[in-house]
Amino acid sequence: MAVTLDIADLRARQILRADKERPASTLAAPAVPAEVVNLAAAKGDGLGCHAGKDAMTAAAKAAGMSETLDQYAKDYPKGPHDQPQSMCPAFGSLRVGLRMRRTATILSGSACCVYGLTFTSHFYGAKRSVGYVPFNSETLVTGKLFEDIREAVFDVAKPADYDAVVVINLCVPTASGVPLRLLPKQIDGVRIIGIDVPGFGVPTHAEAKDVLAGAMLKFARTEAEQGPVQAPRAGRSERPTVTLLGEMFPADPVVIGGLLEPLGLAAGPVVPTREWRELYAALDGAAVAAIHPFYTASIREFEAAGRPIIGSAPVGHDGTADWLDRIGEACAVPRTVVEAAKNRMLPMIRGALAAMPIKGRITLSGYEGSELLVGRLLVESGADLRYVGTACPLTPYAEADRDWLEARGVTVRFRASLEDDLAALLDFRPDLAIGTTPVVQKAKALAIPALYFTNLISARPLMGVAGAGSLAKVINAAIGNRHRFDTMRDFFAGVGEGHSAGIWEDVPKLRKAVASAPRGKSAHDPIGEMA
Repeated sequence: MAVTLDIADLRARQILRADKERPASTLAAPAVPAEVVNLAAAKGDGLGCHAGKDAMTAAAKAAGMSETLDQYAKDYPKGPHDQPQSMCPAFGSLRVGLRMRRTATILSGSACCVYGLTFTSHFYGAKRSVGYVPFNSETLVTGKLFEDIREAVFDVAKPADYDAVVVINLCVPTASGVPLRLLPKQIDGVRIIGIDVPGFGVPTHAEAKDVLAGAMLKFARTEAEQGPVQAPRAGRSERPTVTLLGEMFPADPVVIGGLLEPLGLAAGPVVPTREWRELYAALDGAAVAAIHPFYTASIREFEAAGRPIIGSAPVGHDGTADWLDRIGEACAVPRTVVEAAKNRMLPMIRGALAAMPIKGRITLSGYEGSELLVGRLLVESGADLRYVGTACPLTPYAEADRDWLEARGVTVRFRASLEDDLAALLDFRPDLAIGTTPVVQKAKALAIPALYFTNLISARPLMGVAGAGSLAKVINAAIGNRHRFDTMRDFFAGVGEGHSAGIWEDVPKLRKAVASAPRGKSAHDPIGEMA
């Protein structure tokens, strides 16, 4: 039976289940104004995504989610555009959980959303099942959904199998106020991490990685404050470590470790981590390198632990020199030691850049968070970089990269939309466009060589000497194939455009069957009978 979702009634029912003695007059949350909620859209699976972002946000706040949404708005500010076009943000949190050992992940949301997220996770190589708690309007409205989630968590949380169970509320349960905060914090020693990751509250999947990473760091920090915790699998480092914040190409932490070794330091864990016990080691670092500068919730936990934060990364000559200076200062490394390390490393990086130059005009866009770092590397490689667009927000730890690029004439857009990226493509007419799938598609339609950022650029080493020459070969090869695009454009000229676009401008009309079929068509052939 389809039930129209009434947020105030839902909230009252949930609280009544928790405290039946509480006076009913204190239970009802403010009703959502009728003009805000699309009641027709609220049928079926409740207030579904089709109700619209404004309606979902209003419903969530009326259901007691204001504090969560306000924190997200502060951590992940929107604008200049409302929200960049990207995949479902919850994929970021799902990805983090699926890549951790001894960690189970349970989704709570509409079945279509769960299907899409699990499909995408397996497409990107996940080899683990994803839990799902289904619901309908009745279980959502009566609060039975929360009971089902709680039951599922108790079924899964077996200490022999898992260190942690992650429960992720998608849009509909978040808008309905399903209270994951009421789940137990631990079950037989298995941590329970409940987070809300609605598409109307978290702008991009990159930032959703931070939502879960930050929640885990907060839990781990609390455990460390209460007493002894597990050491890393390989034991504690003999040297002070630098925690690396942000997903990277697997070789990059090794390269960074080589840069830190002359300073008497070592590379610590990469956050998001691959195992729960690594969270303790991450919090134990001497400093945190915000390789991806938008991990605001995680940075908040590191600051609470008293760890200094360093932005940017050791990319190119200038980036490496500046980064080593600031790491040395944060970790109290003698200036003479830092200068000696720079004198050893920087000539090699400069030589690698000179040996593999990039020639051509380039526009660059993506949603991973490393776009500005790649931009710096391209400029130092000799590329005529005109535009860098990132779906991520401007934070204090991205300012140095922005300033460096803008000082060299590069237009930088934070929270860039698809329209921004396409406008740059049309304005600058580059020799190569690096971007997201729709940008690459548009570029190739214009006979402009293009590379997909996520699979072909960010999946390469960027740091130190290894990063200095890693991009040139693939980029120069793509630019050199321009003539092939010209040939294909000339050969297929007119195909898929205008009358041959395969799009019906008007509804086809059937005409009466004729006695004789024209040009060999059957008199009853429906295609031949269309006007």
